[in-house]
Amino acid sequence: MTDQTTDPVHGSEATPWEPPLSGTDVEHLLGMLERLRHTFRWKTDGLDHAGLTARVGASALTLGGLLKHLALVEDHTFFLKLSGDSPGGPWDPAVFDLDPDWEFTTAADDSPATLYALYDSKVTRARQRLTDALEDGGLDQPAAITDDRGHHASLRRLVCDLVEEYGRHTGHADLLREAVDGLVGEDPPPGWRPVS
Repeated sequence: MTDQTTDPVHGSEATPWEPPLSGTDVEHLLGMLERLRHTFRWKTDGLDHAGLTARVGASALTLGGLLKHLALVEDHTFFLKLSGDSPGGPWDPAVFDLDPDWEFTTAADDSPATLYALYDSKVTRARQRLTDALEDGGLDQPAAITDDRGHHASLRRLVCDLVEEYGRHTGHADLLREAVDGLVGEDPPPGWRPVS
């Protein structure tokens, strides 16, 4: 566990991704999401095109594909699912009809700078939309997305689903990054900030 001498609820300046030791339900849930976002970003950080397109075994997954995929998931969660709004570009529904894995398959055509900027901008935007939604109605407010019987998911469910999505793909990123250059570890080191 990271030293929490600066703020036992929200983590220290050196480890802002550290979940609270004690806090509200919202603080814990957002703390877990932020820890996963930061860890995923650390696992993908500072790579060139070869590093972002490297594969392991028979898997088609790449770190670049995961960056683009999670950028899409952030937008999909906090636009389409939360409010029913379109997130805009670069996502084109017609393209996904032709290639459901478009974000994965096209990531190799993008420069590292493009992939990092896309991911970082979508996470920044998603954080703001989540903050606004929490201020406007809390975790239990209904989201736009419904099941086949018309029952609305709550914002809590959307955030939990996003935590699960990040958990799965951060594990993928962990294996891919170790294969690229041997980087291992559970959390970013204290003081880490993206270099890309």
